[in-house]
Amino acid sequence: MFTNHQTVFHDIDNGPTPCVMNIKKCTLQNHNYRAALWTGSHLQLTVMSIPAGGEVGLEIHEDTDQFFYVEGGVGKALMGADKSSLAFKKLIERGDAIFIPAGTWHNIINLGKRPLKLYSIYAPPHHPHGTVHKTKLEADEQEHHH
Repeated sequence: MFTNHQTVFHDIDNGPTPCVMNIKKCTLQNHNYRAALWTGSHLQLTVMSIPAGGEVGLEIHEDTDQFFYVEGGVGKALMGADKSSLAFKKLIERGDAIFIPAGTWHNIINLGKRPLKLYSIYAPPHHPHGTVHKTKLEADEQEHHH
């Protein structure tokens, strides 16, 4: 017997069990800054909603490759080998994929008037299973404590 995939956003981490979801709907329905929807042993899916004028913030993941896909909004992707020299700069919009190699400084900035809706895949996982950050401030506070 076949069951329908998840079509309504729930900020519940379904990993590491088998799962099928409509990632576009989940991303567009998400109002949290970040929510982990699936965390396995080797990769993790999060959805993000960056408010107008907001950003991910300058960061680096030494041992984690990262993939972003833009489902809605407009912004800018910045990357570089050094945090003071982000030579890679690209405008991003719906339909764009962003690949960030491990060890690369990066930031994603919302340039629009509406939330920038993204999903991100980390390999290996970067956030604890079940992570939900309602705001960037909450995310920064939790990550500072780890």
